[in-house]
Amino acid sequence: MKKLIVGGLLVIIGFSTSAQSNPESSFDFWVGTWDLTWQGAGGKTEKGRNVITRVLDGKVIQENFEALEGVQKGYLGMSISVYNPNTKTWHQTWMDNQGGNINFTGEIDGDRKMFKTAPQQRNGQEVISRMVFYDITKDAFNWDWESSSDGGKTWNLNWRIKYTRAK
Repeated sequence: MKKLIVGGLLVIIGFSTSAQSNPESSFDFWVGTWDLTWQGAGGKTEKGRNVITRVLDGKVIQENFEALEGVQKGYLGMSISVYNPNTKTWHQTWMDNQGGNINFTGEIDGDRKMFKTAPQQRNGQEVISRMVFYDITKDAFNWDWESSSDGGKTWNLNWRIKYTRAK
């Protein structure tokens, strides 16, 4: 499951005062090259890299994720994120080298930026998944992958990744 959601890693949302007045720049905090760390099985630190660029005349954010160390070494993923000015909504599609494909819609809740899936049937339950970006600074932020089986009333943490801007 973690491998399908790394995409999440990657999506993007950061709002400053200027970003709120120009929603197309809401994810600019995410653009750059990032070193990633997370706790894997048995508490071992795993590492990855995520390179995020603006493409297609700067209108699209492209993410390129690679797990470099640990159990997930060799896992590759890519996302494309775009702001739709007609619906005033961010959208992201994640794909990976294991056949994963996830579609998200962006949301803002205070200083927390999110990409969330529509409800999906999984093992007889309706599940919503989301990526949450928080504690966002110029050179670091945290990313959580969460799921809810009660319509979003409560959320379970599935994975936490620390992003640090690469030197």
